[in-house]
Order: sequence, then C-alpha cells, then structure tokens
Amino acid sequence: MKLYFAPSACSLASHIALREADLPFELIKVNNATKETAEGGDFRKVNPKGYVAALVLDNGQVLTEAPALLQYLADLKPETGLAPANGSWERVRLQEMLAFISSEIHTGGCSPLFNKSIPEEVKTFFRDKLNARLELIAATLGERDYLLGERFSVADALLFTILRWMGPLKVDLGRWPAFAGYLQRIEARPSVKAALEAEAAA
Repeated sequence: MKLYFAPSACSLASHIALREADLPFELIKVNNATKETAEGGDFRKVNPKGYVAALVLDNGQVLTEAPALLQYLADLKPETGLAPANGSWERVRLQEMLAFISSEIHTGGCSPLFNKSIPEEVKTFFRDKLNARLELIAATLGERDYLLGERFSVADALLFTILRWMGPLKVDLGRWPAFAGYLQRIEARPSVKAALEAEAAA
C-alpha cells in the first residue's frame, strides 16, 4: 500500500494506524501548496479531491476520508483491537466518534481557523464553537483513558492528530486537564513516535 501524506496533516492518523497494525506500506509526501508528490507527480491524479490522506491499495483502488481509511486499516488486523468488531454496538460508537471528530472538530471547527482570508472576529466565532466541542471530548476523557474506554482505537489516532493543531490555531487546551494526560499517553506509543519521526525526516 501507499499512503500519501503531508506532515502533521490529518493523514497522520492513518499513518499511526498503519504502524499500530504493523502493516507494510510506502510513505509518499505531498506538497499541500503545489499538490506535487515526492515522486514528482500530480497528487490530484491520485485523489481528485486534492487533499491527504489517500491510500492506494495493492489492487490499485484509492481510499480517502479518515473515517473510512481508519476503519479499513483496523479491519485488516482485527486482532489489534484498533476498532470494535463490525456489527457490534461498540463499532457504532466508534463510527459516531469518528464522525463527530471529522465533522464537528476538524471541518466545522479547525478548517475555518486555517483560512487566512477569514477575519479574526469571525474566527472568534469558530473558536467558541470548537471550544464547546472540545468541552464534550474533555468530559469523556475525564472518565476514561481513551475515547472508547481503556483501549486505544483509531478514533484516538484521529483526535490526537487534530489536537496537535490547537496551539497554532490559538486554542488553549490547558483549560481541560484531561487532555494533558491523554496526549502524553498517546505520544508514548511506539507507533506514534515512529510516525512522527518518519514525517519529520520526510
């Protein structure tokens, strides 16, 4: 498989999942500004949407969108416990959490804050909205080590990736003590260390 990524982008979640599952893959960097790949090609020919992550499977199929990618990778190695079993109530809860992180925290909260053309007063509105969503997540993490309970899942890989953006986006996570321990637990995982080191080296 080939994972097309940009350093610290949401593709980091899929990168972590690949390493957690100990799956073989090739890492290919994408320049987000030019859409040129490290191979010298046009990334939009891989993913016409123009954004990472994109996973090219061994059969040539291309898979995009974090909730789909993460569940697909988890199901390749179900014994890792990265996702609850398909058809279980716990799997539905995972899907619920992935949807919330992707739509409410990433797209609805963070994406506008990255847009340099949006006035600061408008960004204040989006920060307030984002803070309200983070409040809900912090309450969950105040009761358990990980989003679904006591075991790391692909939802944690996605949330961890997005929480790393909060500093540059001027969102203070310090108001929620639960996030500090949560981030430390995830940063200590060998898969996460390896993914971060590989992306930094690229």
